[in-house]
Amino acid sequence: MITRILSILVSVVALCVFSIPQTSVASQSEAERYIAESERQWAEAVASGDTAVIDRILADDFVGVDTDGSHYNKAKAVADTRQPPKELLSNHLNEVKIRFYGDAAIAQGNESWERRSEIPKRGRFVLTDTWIRRNGKWQIVAAEDLGVPETSQ
Repeated sequence: MITRILSILVSVVALCVFSIPQTSVASQSEAERYIAESERQWAEAVASGDTAVIDRILADDFVGVDTDGSHYNKAKAVADTRQPPKELLSNHLNEVKIRFYGDAAIAQGNESWERRSEIPKRGRFVLTDTWIRRNGKWQIVAAEDLGVPETSQ
């Protein structure tokens, strides 16, 4: 009888121990997909004027650094997206790599944009966004973009 109880106890403990890392990996994988998709949506919103994604993914205490070195907050990001630059034809996320540090994640990548008429007609933004999980919700608290020439294909 004691052997059976001990066997059941060992099985329960083993099940608990082995299920914890799998749950963490699954939730990190889910968070990585969410962050990557949100980064893609933000890139597209810059040209489309869709503010819903900006409002959802930027934390209320968000601070960004624009390509010209100026700082902006969530309200300005929403307002600027609502009035997209008339010359911007498109903006697409090319790649993003995400690293996790507990309830924080760093997303680094680049986007390609195309203007309707101004020179240069094409270029890229290189980005670094800091995501924090608060109350079970991932949001960007800091962002920095750098404008660089588009590479030749």
